Amino acid sequence: MKMPHAWYLGNGNVQIMPVQRHRPTSRRPHWIIILICLVCVSLIGAYVYPPHRYSACYIFASSICSPFTDWVPPVAHVLTDDEFASHVLINDILSAPYKEPKNPKIAFMFLTPGSLPFEKLWEKFFLGHEGRFSIYVHASREKPDHVSPLFVGRDIQSGKVVWGKISMVDAERRLLANALQDPDNQHFVLLSDSCVPLHNFDYVYNYLMGTNVSFIDCFWDPGPHGNARYTEHMLPEIEEKDFRKGSQWFSMKRRHALIVLADSLYYTKFKLYCKPGFDSRNCYADEHYLPTLLSTGHFDILQMVDPTGIANWSVTHVDWSEGKWHPKAYRAQDVTFEILKNISSIDESYHVTSDEKKVVTVKPCLWNGMKRPCYLFARKFYPEALHNLMQLFSNYTLI
Repeated sequence: MKMPHAWYLGNGNVQIMPVQRHRPTSRRPHWIIILICLVCVSLIGAYVYPPHRYSACYIFASSICSPFTDWVPPVAHVLTDDEFASHVLINDILSAPYKEPKNPKIAFMFLTPGSLPFEKLWEKFFLGHEGRFSIYVHASREKPDHVSPLFVGRDIQSGKVVWGKISMVDAERRLLANALQDPDNQHFVLLSDSCVPLHNFDYVYNYLMGTNVSFIDCFWDPGPHGNARYTEHMLPEIEEKDFRKGSQWFSMKRRHALIVLADSLYYTKFKLYCKPGFDSRNCYADEHYLPTLLSTGHFDILQMVDPTGIANWSVTHVDWSEGKWHPKAYRAQDVTFEILKNISSIDESYHVTSDEKKVVTVKPCLWNGMKRPCYLFARKFYPEALHNLMQLFSNYTLI
């Protein structure tokens, strides 16, 4: 508290004068109020109008974005124009109303270097079921010599196929393109020259046509033969968390076949960046393209429109238990009733990672919610096994 000032007047008198407090004129900090208003408007705008595809925060580094970006809720992966167009097309395909043809058929598509050694066995499988199947043969090396009239005239225009290259996927898409021209074909099965049927035709037909599921082998493998093959060149459309592995031998519904044939964006990514020797990796497109493209975890649109459309196993059995570069092959002496019965009775799918942990995943094969045998076909059988297979066919296919 300040004391009052005393003033000497020179005549012996002292006058005491009270101190007057001089307060400065009050000035409101208008600039602070304006700044707060701008911040509030920015925050409200960020919530109401989220950043668009071409905003600077998505095109450039986040460091040059507004300091208030951190206030905006996390935004999902922003689609590129090509990716957006691809999703629109997929949505249209999956949302199209299904029209049951009067005579639904299964398209059996054979991918082979030349002649089919088990043509007579397949003829035995098909006979008596004309009008319920179609046959397409893609011979990549030489024109096949057909021994069954059912296969005559079923060759399509083919291209060269090299193991591990995108040409394998090209051949699959070529087969699908030919088979899709027949509107009665509602299910599409890819088979090799070493494949044989495990069940009779009626069983296979009812199994495939009686469900809305496509059987695409698909699993997550963090090891050197799985996600170690992934490269960041596949970004932004394909993230590592969406990269999947599986067998190329598929069985799929018409809607998924249309998606595979219509896709160019993701196919191009695999064509350019998934090949032996690229980026010091040995990536094989036929083992990763379809599982990655059609896995339910990859496309949000598939998850929304077709959440249970893909089974994560192939209906074609192959035995990798020997741990070699190639699966177990069956010679004539290996083909017995017991081995065929065992294969055709398997009702659980089995996957193991290629890393040091060797994580094993075993899941029941569920057909319309019921546990059923997983496999309708099997490979790899040597041509010399034909005689034994013909002798056993009527017995083991009744299992």
